[in-house]
Amino acid sequence: MLRIAFTGAFAGPFEPLVRPLIKTPCETLQADEGSVLAHLGEIDILVTLAFSAAMGKAAGSRLKLVQLPAAGLDRIDRTALPKGTLLANAYGHETGIAEYIISAMLVLARNLIRLDADLRAGIWPGPWVPGKPRLPPAAELAGKTLGILGYGHIGQALARRARAFDMEVLATRRTPSTDQDGLADVGGPDRLDEVLRRSDYLAITLSLNDATRGLIGARELALMKASACLINVARAEIVDGDALYRALAEGRLAGAALDVWYRYPQDDKPTLPAEQPFHELPNVLMTPHMSGGTQGTIQSRAALVAANIDRFARGETLVNLVR
Repeated sequence: MLRIAFTGAFAGPFEPLVRPLIKTPCETLQADEGSVLAHLGEIDILVTLAFSAAMGKAAGSRLKLVQLPAAGLDRIDRTALPKGTLLANAYGHETGIAEYIISAMLVLARNLIRLDADLRAGIWPGPWVPGKPRLPPAAELAGKTLGILGYGHIGQALARRARAFDMEVLATRRTPSTDQDGLADVGGPDRLDEVLRRSDYLAITLSLNDATRGLIGARELALMKASACLINVARAEIVDGDALYRALAEGRLAGAALDVWYRYPQDDKPTLPAEQPFHELPNVLMTPHMSGGTQGTIQSRAALVAANIDRFARGETLVNLVR
């Protein structure tokens, strides 16, 4: 009988969702990343977002599969995986994140953050209040250019939705290839500067790795239009935090929607998400890493994790196997 551990604050809650979907006889347990160490020597499959050297040492030779209930591999120490242990991840979040990016662009284009705050304070613009200036006309997404850095599952889902808003779509991907659907003008990493210069909205959907860490710094931000907005749903470290804050604070970038951050809570105390005071800027939409947190995402990932466990038990090839 397979023994499966679900560990960590993110992966642990998947246990009651995945367990009823598994057809293979198994035993499951939930544990945090510290207490799971005492059990790893008896575990066949570990469902987790993180894998450390300590986990690898505790696991020994029995552990055969590390399954992520998400896509990001940046907390997985692959060198610590026991020899022969398979690694697989899960997607299913592209619809939720693409819809988040579209909604963020609309919020920024219509300046809904400031308008909501003003009206909550009873502040109305002209012509509702005589003598007050009228609001400047809001931007429309139609006719604007969306740049997408990382044209994978999320980027392609976003392009389909952006085209429905009559936007032009430019994209970069690690391995350029023709966009068969004709949704986007896709190029390689060497096209980054062109995409930055032309974009009215820039969506970052890249994975974090040595090539993308710090990819967008002061030089890259300076290439963007002063009227442009940046949306980051990937990893904060892809963008230099100091450079981004200065560009926003000094008006060299019109706005940003940030769902991923430079600092995360270590306990239940209030935690600002960056050293820089992004929370003081009126042109920043801040959300707590939840762009993919939809019912569809959770259901899709739970089904994939369960299906991969059954595939493993039958000796079949896994979905989203990381090679």
